[in-house]
Amino acid sequence: MGNMNTDTHYDAIVIGSGISGGFAAMELCTKGYKTLLLERGRMVQHGEYPTAHMDTWDLPNRNKVSLAEKEQHYAKQNRLNWWVNEDNKHWINKDDVNPYNEDQRFDWIRGDHVAGRSIMWGRQCYRWSDIDFTANLNDGVAVDWPIRYADIEPWYDYVETFVGVSGQAEGLKQIPDGKFLKPFALNCAEQSFRESVAKVYPERVVTPGRVANLTEYNPEVHKGTRGQCQSRDRCWRGCPFGAYFSSLSATLPVARETGNLTLRPDSVVLEILYDAESKRASGVRVKDAQTGELLEFSARVIFCNASAVASAAILLNSRSDSFPNGLGNSSGELGHNLMDHHYGMGASGVLPGHLDEYYQGRKPTGFYIPRFTNIDESTKHEGFIRGFGYQGGARRIQNSPEGLVGEGLKAEVLKPGPYHIGMSCFGEMLPYHENRMYLNFNERDQHGFPLITFDAKLRDNEMKLREYGVKCAVEMLEAAGCTDITSYNSLTAPGACIHEMGTARMGRDAKTSVLNQWNQLHDVANVFVTDGACMTSSGTQNPSITYMALTARAVDYADKQMQQGLI
Repeated sequence: MGNMNTDTHYDAIVIGSGISGGFAAMELCTKGYKTLLLERGRMVQHGEYPTAHMDTWDLPNRNKVSLAEKEQHYAKQNRLNWWVNEDNKHWINKDDVNPYNEDQRFDWIRGDHVAGRSIMWGRQCYRWSDIDFTANLNDGVAVDWPIRYADIEPWYDYVETFVGVSGQAEGLKQIPDGKFLKPFALNCAEQSFRESVAKVYPERVVTPGRVANLTEYNPEVHKGTRGQCQSRDRCWRGCPFGAYFSSLSATLPVARETGNLTLRPDSVVLEILYDAESKRASGVRVKDAQTGELLEFSARVIFCNASAVASAAILLNSRSDSFPNGLGNSSGELGHNLMDHHYGMGASGVLPGHLDEYYQGRKPTGFYIPRFTNIDESTKHEGFIRGFGYQGGARRIQNSPEGLVGEGLKAEVLKPGPYHIGMSCFGEMLPYHENRMYLNFNERDQHGFPLITFDAKLRDNEMKLREYGVKCAVEMLEAAGCTDITSYNSLTAPGACIHEMGTARMGRDAKTSVLNQWNQLHDVANVFVTDGACMTSSGTQNPSITYMALTARAVDYADKQMQQGLI
């Protein structure tokens, strides 16, 4: 994946090879910078996806991990019940090897390997709008974003074109349209649901999910090792076709081809080193996870992309006389304002009709219903601020006839049953200063790193939002004529949605934020943070496409600063 050499000085260092780190490495390499990409986990090459072609019956226990194994290795990772399976457990950290502490429950879901969670992500891609970028200012919450949609719009264009986002233009102000490939079309039941909802609730738009799976493949645009989606819906195993965007299939191959990439796996970054005389970061201190050797690498610029929690942890552990509480933490906000989306709420029902219609393949997305609450005065809700969106889909469910055995049962079970529509509600979480992660310097992990400790929870605004989100889901199913409607509101802990954000927020004032409008530390000009740590609020949309756009924008800015000799 790169030029594995023994150099210790580079033009740029990128910490983390996931969604944003891979993009940062590609952008830096293509601009001509000799770049060291550090990944704490093991090496993985594109195509090394051990379960990608296996059927359920090929997997042990019909894809279920044994209770004993879960209790030994995945006690926290498996709190979500559905997350740890035989087909994906090799991408998921073992809790007994990767401990963390909780003052309050936090489901920190992660995997240490090259490409990180870009192998396992849900691939949903929705732009933010000025409804999101002005939300804190308008609501008097936390601090104002230092950017607006106009600042990031061209970077959304740039990133989406390369990533390959399939979707359908809808002209909605809350999720601006983008550079779309043709969508994965709604199936007949989803289309019927869209039409029925539109008649009763015209402000609630059911649209095909916008997803980073290639419905069309153009090798001149979708560079790397890519191909068209085969609609197998086995994405979290790793895609041997390169049909969805990941660091392995897209950004790292492009970076490698420049000859400027050095990828170093098994490299646990302990701290970013600070030079008080130049007031710049000089490099990083790394522990080799295999040998235990301590190493130092230097560079002109450092991009921290280890994930919202891990990036903040590295900065908090980077202590010096100049920054006794962590690098760039003069505001005291580092580690605070921890956010995630919250879910575990929604509804489902059976849609009558369409029994003579079926669908082809297992498309990797269903429908999306963007936020429709608190987007203007006409949609204002008096009980809470911000909003929620839904992800869902429709499929034929299996017949479950009663009173049959033998051949008769087999014949009936193989017939497709009625269409079942389900939707999950994803709610916004506010950036509370009290919600935080911090380091316990009295306890250490196997690498000697202080144990990360979480202290965060959902609060009153989130609780009220959840109730209304479930109510609206039921209303839409009723409008579509569904029967057997059931709803649920099972409270999830922060982290469960795997969209953690906010621990090194952007802002206009160095006294109240960690990063400026360019994702640059207010205090240290040659350190940038462009993963989820940078987010000032959480929105309702899946955030990864925004991380990538902010990353490309920050690298462009850093490049200009380096050319001018300012960093």
